[in-house]
Amino acid sequence: MSFLVDRYLRQKVAPTEEERLHSLQRLLLRLHIIIEEADGRLITNQAMLHQLSILKKEMYRGYYTLDVFSCRTHGEDRTKDHQVNNSFALSVFNPAKRVRFCSGNSEDAAQAELLEHVLGSIRNTIEDVSEFVMFLCRCPRLHRQPYNMYLLLDKCMFGRQMEMEHIMNFLLQAERAPSAAENPSVLPIIGPMRVGKSTLIEHACNDERVRNHFSQILCFSGDDLKDASLETLRDGGRIKHQNCGMGNGRTLIIIELVLDIDESVWKRLYSAAKSCIVSGSKIIVASRSDKIASFGTTQPIRLHFFTEEAYWYFFKVRTFGSTRVEDHPKLAAMAMEMARLMDRCFMGAAIFSGLLKANFSPRFWSMALATLRNIKQKNILLYGERFSVNWEFEEPVYLRRANKTSSECYVTHADYQTCSPEAEPEGPEMMSVQDLYFGRVRPRGNFKVRAWTSHLPPHYSYMLHCGIQALPEE
Repeated sequence: MSFLVDRYLRQKVAPTEEERLHSLQRLLLRLHIIIEEADGRLITNQAMLHQLSILKKEMYRGYYTLDVFSCRTHGEDRTKDHQVNNSFALSVFNPAKRVRFCSGNSEDAAQAELLEHVLGSIRNTIEDVSEFVMFLCRCPRLHRQPYNMYLLLDKCMFGRQMEMEHIMNFLLQAERAPSAAENPSVLPIIGPMRVGKSTLIEHACNDERVRNHFSQILCFSGDDLKDASLETLRDGGRIKHQNCGMGNGRTLIIIELVLDIDESVWKRLYSAAKSCIVSGSKIIVASRSDKIASFGTTQPIRLHFFTEEAYWYFFKVRTFGSTRVEDHPKLAAMAMEMARLMDRCFMGAAIFSGLLKANFSPRFWSMALATLRNIKQKNILLYGERFSVNWEFEEPVYLRRANKTSSECYVTHADYQTCSPEAEPEGPEMMSVQDLYFGRVRPRGNFKVRAWTSHLPPHYSYMLHCGIQALPEE
């Protein structure tokens, strides 16, 4: 009997959920320290950048899991009447994707197992970074703020460090091949609509090293290249940057395509480029189509949308800023569901993070959540599952009724354009984005809404083309 009692007392007691969450917090703190230190240094080694990308994915996943468990009580209380039981389910990219917050011993055991899985993965990741940290100490420091601070100030592109370094290496690398003077290097950038191709290129062109390396940066769209002639390259396009003091004459040509470009057109364009630019000039061509990969002289950059975990981290930092999320669990629960409803849409994150940050009150956030829910449900009823991926949808999106008694509804067209703020002065036909979603303003006919303005020169404004339309029968 004494032996059995002693053996029972020596048995390992399984940690509670609270203890696991505390362990996760401590591991995330260690991981965050390593990542912030890495973001403060100039890393050019592609293998180190790849490992840093893995560290960030684990951090996003860990914070997402932590926030899911922290917000679940408030999420359950809010969503009982809305029947949104899976609001905080982890994404399909996460091994914890089967988490559902229901009562029951089997469900509790599954949650504990999945939480332990996330903990084990982060532990293994941290154990593997000793060489990374050693080499990191040899990388020169950058004279800038930590990554999170830069994210708040919109001074860097979130989650694209590997891609950005790839572009910088391509642009700044000296040509060694004898034929380089006759055949300028071409870098294809491939990705779906609104994944951030133009924004990535804008960040690269705005880098001081790039502006000091090239005498001029020219930007062409598909409409500029209809004839693909020498005159088009000499006189067409838009001058993004010009450095008259530089005598090297190097030119960076940016070609942004919406649709495919015929191979014969590309050959004429490339031939024209060879005859009018000097050695050391470079070409970047961006498109949704994978066909442009064959145009490149180097491996293409392929952009993908972020995982749900990374998108939540991005949206949370932009929305809460320096405010501690842990101090506002109800707001965090609402923000998490809004991020889920926006389904990794960057424009949605830019618009709603600005609105929420400027109106830091539960009442306004609850109204914003109800608006997003209503938009999603209404358009899924009208369009079916075609509307499930918001950022790929190109048909009119129904927002809200013009008034309570009217059958008319405000709609916004999914396609958007960028334009200079000076070209779109404020006027009676201009509506604020807050009024568009929540206001009582009643414009008639077609009107424009400035959704948000880019922080990068020349500070384009992203406009929504809206109107009033009869609400179809559901």
